[in-house]
Amino acid sequence: MKKDLEKDRKTLNENNTKNAGKEVKTKRKKSSVIWLFTVAFIAVGLLVFCQFYFGDPVNDKTTYYQNTSVNGIDVSGLTKEEASQLVSSSLAKEMSETKIVLKSGDKNWELNGSEFEYVGNIENPLAEILDYGREGNIFEKKRIENQIKNEGLNVNIPYTNLFGGMQEKIEQICKDVEKVSSSSQIKFEPNKTQMFSVVTGNTGYIVDREALSNKIDEAIATKNFEAIEIPLTEIIPDVDTENLLKQIGKRSEFSTSYSTSSIKRKNNIKKALSNFNGMTILPGEEVSFNKTTGPRTKENGYENANIIIDGSYVPGTGGGVCQASTTLYNALLLADIEVITAHHHSLPASYVSLSFDAMVSEGYADLVFKNNTDAPIFIKTICDENNVTVEIYGKNFEEGTEIKTRSELVKIIPHSGDKIIADTEGKYSNQVLYKGEYYRLKYPKQGYESKGYLEYYKNGELVEEKQIRHDHYQPQMGIIIEGTEKLEDGMTLPDNSVKFIPPQKIAKS
Repeated sequence: MKKDLEKDRKTLNENNTKNAGKEVKTKRKKSSVIWLFTVAFIAVGLLVFCQFYFGDPVNDKTTYYQNTSVNGIDVSGLTKEEASQLVSSSLAKEMSETKIVLKSGDKNWELNGSEFEYVGNIENPLAEILDYGREGNIFEKKRIENQIKNEGLNVNIPYTNLFGGMQEKIEQICKDVEKVSSSSQIKFEPNKTQMFSVVTGNTGYIVDREALSNKIDEAIATKNFEAIEIPLTEIIPDVDTENLLKQIGKRSEFSTSYSTSSIKRKNNIKKALSNFNGMTILPGEEVSFNKTTGPRTKENGYENANIIIDGSYVPGTGGGVCQASTTLYNALLLADIEVITAHHHSLPASYVSLSFDAMVSEGYADLVFKNNTDAPIFIKTICDENNVTVEIYGKNFEEGTEIKTRSELVKIIPHSGDKIIADTEGKYSNQVLYKGEYYRLKYPKQGYESKGYLEYYKNGELVEEKQIRHDHYQPQMGIIIEGTEKLEDGMTLPDNSVKFIPPQKIAKS
């Protein structure tokens, strides 16, 4: 019995324990439900409060804030489509009533709205205004909305963008008003005693387009159509030509003699150099001798005189022009002006040292130079009866600076003597007719290898020397013409004065 009692107690305790666990679980479940309900209630309440106080950010994007205007036209609470219709109709009306007068000095220009077409480029600006202040957190958006309600948001679209053709007309007016400034210039008159003088420059003006556009917008918006003075900005030249004039001096001078030349040859030299007399060359500018002198034709003022072709002097239009180019070339070297292209003759020139001639020929040989200084250079040419001279003026060298040229004969190249050519075509029949009769057409000439140098002196002391040329003047064969007909019986030839010259021998030193 005692065992049965203990068994009953044990069973009762187990039942009580189970019932207690069920009660605890029930209580926990009820607490969780209450907590979730409370959180949900608070969240819904907060959402309702925010929507009530701050507004729905999605719906806010469909209409403009209160106190918002475009070009003074109130669009508060309107959708973008409604605002577009209202603004377009209002601006089109304003355009028809617009009459603006622009003035500058004693000139006036009228901008009449009826002349222009309303193009209404307002869709993008209206979209940007609608999106203004809609980004960021809800508190920031609310702050901007309140600010606009209190202070207003007035956006102005430039009227010149709305009226088709107005911007183009304004730009044309600006170009009519504007004046390009011109710096004072140095006037070079080489044939006058005072060769250099200053031509005073002009002050320039440009239109302040932004300020002008603002004035036009304000006039249209306020309907105040009083004449608008076009705002100008003055442009004052900053080149000190007076100081530049003081720095100009003669950089070089070079002369060659043509005292024994024919009148026609002298004419050609003078003609060529006349194209350079009075020339002003700006820093960095390149000059071509051939382009400057033009074609060597009779129509261009050139006459027939001897020219060098294949080592021989033959008649040709423009003979002598190479002496003009050579004289100019040497003046340029002494002025330390950069020579880009120069060529030597096949024969040495009698009027200048070896390696300092400058042969020119249309089509394949030119003299080209460039002003490598930081100031203009000026060329003066002088041609009297005996000499031709080229003077180069520009920014003075440093005091004590002098440039000289030096020609070096490297070696003599021996000639190969005479060659006898039979006159089979009878070209020289007035000189020779029979075999054994001789006429000298050309003497043999020895050739030369030479070098040219520029020497730079400072206060009389050589400080630098540089080689600028290395030339070969090829030797020339002598040519003797012989007749081709046989002597008739009983005929004898007079004594022949033409002496055959054998190949040259150079004595070894």
